[in-house]
Amino acid sequence: MVRQNIMTFEEKEKVVRELASATEKLKQLMPVSFIPDAGMNIVYAIPNARLSSDIAAINGRIKRIKNEICQTGEINFGADSDIAGIVLTAMKFDSDIRSAAIIRFSEQIILKAEDLLMEVRSFNREKEPAGISTMDWGVAFCCEEDDVPDIIYDRGAQGKEPLIRILGVDPLTIVNNIIMIAERINNKN
Repeated sequence: MVRQNIMTFEEKEKVVRELASATEKLKQLMPVSFIPDAGMNIVYAIPNARLSSDIAAINGRIKRIKNEICQTGEINFGADSDIAGIVLTAMKFDSDIRSAAIIRFSEQIILKAEDLLMEVRSFNREKEPAGISTMDWGVAFCCEEDDVPDIIYDRGAQGKEPLIRILGVDPLTIVNNIIMIAERINNKN
């Protein structure tokens, strides 16, 4: 039992380090326009995560402040249960998918992701069953056994901002995908 706790501590340290590094790259290279009105976050789970407390996130999110990208808090475990729910649900379909981020929805982002041959799926929030988390239901709706798409999006609903969820094995993969999409948009390729 002690060995498992030591490994968990080491894994948590590694998760925080990798998430911090990816977040720095994201803040330097991501367009400000990709940040949703409510802010964005990027999360990373320890292997075999079962609870949101097993998933590191930025406490307070990444926000747009006067056309600049600002991280409003430190990285902590259990800091964003909504986005952690995306990863926990995705891990039920593919345990290698341990990271997720949310960015602003735009048709252009979806089209460029498809051009890059990313797997893109969507769900309709208006069809969400009552009493279920949008994040959990939407991800489960778009996943199949051993098949989690790179991107899951929705077009919003009354009082709900449309969002794009980017999923991957680690935060650097997600950041690199965001940057590739942004470069495609900027180069108009």
